Amino acid sequence: MTTVASERFTTLGTTAVICTTEGDELELATQEARRLTAELDLAASRFRGDSELQKISAEPGIAHELSATLWTVIDQALWAAGYTDGLVDPTVGEAMAILGYSASFADLDLDDPRPVVKLGRVPGYRAIRRNAEKKTITVPEGVSLDLGATAKAGCADRIVASLGTSIAGGVLVSLGGDIAIGGSPPEGGWQVGIAARHDDPLDVVGPTIALHHGGLASSGVAARRWRKGGQEFHHVIDPTTGRSAEVIWETVTVAGPTCLIANSASTASIILGEDAPAWLAAHQLPARLQRPDGSVVLVGGWPEENR
Repeated sequence: MTTVASERFTTLGTTAVICTTEGDELELATQEARRLTAELDLAASRFRGDSELQKISAEPGIAHELSATLWTVIDQALWAAGYTDGLVDPTVGEAMAILGYSASFADLDLDDPRPVVKLGRVPGYRAIRRNAEKKTITVPEGVSLDLGATAKAGCADRIVASLGTSIAGGVLVSLGGDIAIGGSPPEGGWQVGIAARHDDPLDVVGPTIALHHGGLASSGVAARRWRKGGQEFHHVIDPTTGRSAEVIWETVTVAGPTCLIANSASTASIILGEDAPAWLAAHQLPARLQRPDGSVVLVGGWPEENR
């Protein structure tokens, strides 16, 4: 039986877990994960005053030349917006701030008595102008980007891709539960437990699945919740209203060819509500959707569970 080595560290406001099937390759994989997550944080954080994204936000209407990292992150965010027909939209930044998510979650006032001002449809991802040749982006006045919906998933994919053939065994990268794998998995596949929160203790983790390739991502409303003006909110924003999506599903877990695809689909499913199973089936994505009462809907060949 394969012995899996693992390392974990805190990054991007969450927990990273790196696993390898070859113990002597864990250090290399962890170093690469630390390097790429640090690059992502400096490029795309909405909460760091020195981030590249914040500098762009401070100068709207100007064509900014982007670093390779931020170009990739924004490109992936806009791809996800197109893939989901605008459901996963990076222009939700202002809506997030109005609802009270204006600092890293660890520093957030979880019960702000100030009222929420009137909200409406977010500007929409088509408002962002890009020049692919010059690698520039123009964000119009009044548009604020939040790349949190896709940034970690895309980074997990990039870590695995960056390691490539430099490791002989298998690797699993989890950034807050956004999982990408590469190389040869352990015998029987990577055993991944499904939970409402990525930081749930092991004794409350639900069913376990075997992951052999691609990516896996869960989106949910259990972890990042707060109150403002006497109302409760969570971090998955419906771009048609600028408010937290109606809670039909507590957690949606999706398997896909990449972590970015899986994550885009799981987030879109939270917003789609009752329409999510049909959307996932149409996109041929195996998924597990759990309601707040614990009942479960399985889609696209997701393995049956013992009830």
